[in-house]
Formats: sequence, structure tokens, C-alpha cells
Amino acid sequence: MPELELNPDTVCFLIDKAREFHAKEAVVIPDTPGSPTEDWALQVLADHADDPTYREFRTTVNDLEPDQQQQLVALLWLGRGDYDSAEWDEALAEARRSWTKRTADYLIAHPLLADHLEDALDQLGYSCED
Repeated sequence: MPELELNPDTVCFLIDKAREFHAKEAVVIPDTPGSPTEDWALQVLADHADDPTYREFRTTVNDLEPDQQQQLVALLWLGRGDYDSAEWDEALAEARRSWTKRTADYLIAHPLLADHLEDALDQLGYSCED
């Protein structure tokens, strides 16, 4: 079983913040972008820049080391079904290759982020339950 270099409590905190953010009625994230060339996620998130929950989520992610941010992205992909737990090293390698300083925006732009992160933690033997 892969071991996280990221504190599972931090992931659970981010799950809570993502749920809180996505539960707000004013948050609208399209299922698909209008065109492949537009940076739709950043535009959507720019509309929510003053939201305190979004700011707290973003600050928490930005305060993580790049390798921890990469693990968050790999967890998203694992929970989304892009990889399975046996492919953790591959998911992590791809997250390293595609890492940018916009990790927080990339993550929060996924409406099912909280569910995907929770599923990934479960697959790796972690839980947000006390």
C-alpha cells in the first residue's frame, strides 16, 4: 500500500473546505468548458476570489510543498478512477510532470473533488472518520 507524504488530516480538511465551497448556491462550474482553448476553470474561480472558503482552501494548498500538492492531484485522479491504487506511482509521476503553481485552482474546479479525495484516501487505507 502506498504511503502518503501528505498528512491525511490535511486532506480531510481540504475535503471539508471543498464540500463547503461546492455546496454554495452561487458556485457554478460547468461540466465542460465552452471550448477547449478557453481557460474556463480560472474564469469560474475568478468569480469566487473573495469567497472566504475558497481563499482558505487555496491558501492551505499553496502552503504545501510542491510534492505534497502533486500527491493531492494524484489523489484526485485515483479517486476519480483515472488510476487504481496499484498504479499510484504512475499517477504520482504524471502529477509531477504536469505540476503548476495553480494546483489549488485546478483541484477546486472539480465539483466532485471532495468525493474523489475521500474515495482515494479510502483506497489507500486512510479515513477522515475519527
